[in-house]
Amino acid sequence: MKSFKIGVVVDSFRLPPREGVLAAKAVGAEGIQIYGGSKTFAPELLDAAARREFRKFLDEHGLVLSALCGDIGNFMDPASNPARVARSKTIVDLAVDLGTTVVTTHIGSVPEDAASPVYAMLQGVCRELGRYATSKGVSFAIETGPETARSLRDFLDSLGVPGVGVNLDPANLVMVCRDDPVAAVATLAPYIVHTHAKDGRNLRPCDPEQVYAAFTDGTYPDLEKTLGGSPFVELPLGEGDVAWKPYLAALSAIGYDGFLTIEREEGEDRYGDIAKGVKFLRPLIT
Repeated sequence: MKSFKIGVVVDSFRLPPREGVLAAKAVGAEGIQIYGGSKTFAPELLDAAARREFRKFLDEHGLVLSALCGDIGNFMDPASNPARVARSKTIVDLAVDLGTTVVTTHIGSVPEDAASPVYAMLQGVCRELGRYATSKGVSFAIETGPETARSLRDFLDSLGVPGVGVNLDPANLVMVCRDDPVAAVATLAPYIVHTHAKDGRNLRPCDPEQVYAAFTDGTYPDLEKTLGGSPFVELPLGEGDVAWKPYLAALSAIGYDGFLTIEREEGEDRYGDIAKGVKFLRPLIT
């Protein structure tokens, strides 16, 4: 099996950036991912000196930046897309300065109908960002979840430009789309540049587009009430429905040897869950 590296999304700790980095080091991670558009860590908050200093801080603690998270809302609104694309480019620039070649994000829900105006709109956004990312030596990686792996692969193939990859989150596929992460690895193989290590379980069928739209505009609590409860639950690694051994074997089989970056978005003991997650993954990859 390929030798993977373990990372942590430091925002999962719900700590300031540097404290999150120290927590990632303490649980035994080799790298970190951080949100690049938050209120405490964003392009406009970090001048050239601050970027150099943060990169040095990672170096001093023996960590690398596995990816920069570029989530700033989706690209489903034509009126707001020009501003979102421009901001995404500044996040790509930040990634370069911080020493990573991957920016991850959710773009919205890709329609199954390739003739849909939304499909064409998302193609335009991704082509522009893909070209820009390529010019900077970066991959703009779409996170799995709002559509099946097959639909995402067809969309990526339609772009015809480099620079757009995949951040494979197996739990999102399980929880929202009820898709198989093991099969998704083979389907998305040419595009996978980063992965999240997350687990969860689907509780009832749901509409992925509706779910991710509600996450973006802050109405998810209302959607839960409408649905009679959450349609899924995120769980600590090893406690959900992701088949980890076959999933990791599938990643190894396609030659992926990058990061498994632990993300924990629920739970009261984030540090404890992440520390257990590192311990869960370590024997599976060594």
